[in-house]
Amino acid sequence: MNTDIDQNKSKKIGLALSGGGVRGVAHLGVIQALTDHGIKFSHISGTSAGAIAAAFFAQGYAPKEILQIIKEAKLLKLLRPALASAGLVSILNVRFLIEKYIPHNSFQQLKTRVTISSVDLGEGRLVYFTDGELDMAILASCCLPGIFKPIIINDHMYVDGGILNNFPVEPLIGNCDLIIGSSCNHLPVVTEIKSFGSLVDRAAMIAINSSLNTHKISCDVVIEPHGLGGYGIFDTDAADEIYMIGYEEGLKTINGNEKLKEILSA
Repeated sequence: MNTDIDQNKSKKIGLALSGGGVRGVAHLGVIQALTDHGIKFSHISGTSAGAIAAAFFAQGYAPKEILQIIKEAKLLKLLRPALASAGLVSILNVRFLIEKYIPHNSFQQLKTRVTISSVDLGEGRLVYFTDGELDMAILASCCLPGIFKPIIINDHMYVDGGILNNFPVEPLIGNCDLIIGSSCNHLPVVTEIKSFGSLVDRAAMIAINSSLNTHKISCDVVIEPHGLGGYGIFDTDAADEIYMIGYEEGLKTINGNEKLKEILSA
């Protein structure tokens, strides 16, 4: 049975990808499950780790290929801050890796429309990148404030988009007939905090999730693996496990969500 959806005859499907450090690898598993069932996207928006997944997938790489690239290039480890370092470090050393795999470095030449969110630190506002240098937009979206030096684009300082919106659904509203959201920051209940790193991670997740429900409401379908809460945002050795958690949650949603069933049977 051919489940491929003819994009010209069906609804335009948008995909919003949250930030979440290494937990964002779950997006790749989710995308794999959706595309295995023939779902195609007309527009993908992402922040931080979601921006990386969006750009590489829109370039034409399969989710499993992206996972391999991330592992072999140690991309997530390069994005991991040197907490012992004195002062801020530059995230620009990751730029050459992005350009290696997306050499045209252009939003316009991607195979799927992509929007990347970041925060203009000087003006204190959320910004959506849809053109310009792709690698700089990705790095701006991943630039954790207080750890990395802000990314400078056209004399403006940019940092991680997750500060103001870690689930960028808004660029898809009005441009897509159906919006699928993939969120990798489900907050589990805990009874103890065992380390300073866990404390910081927990506090960040609480802050991030404070506005999550508002953005979920704007999605027609939300895929949110609950098994990711035990992984830290820098738990790079768990990439394969996290990918499979995303994939299994994607399959579960496909099998249980009526709106997706309707799309697939069209």
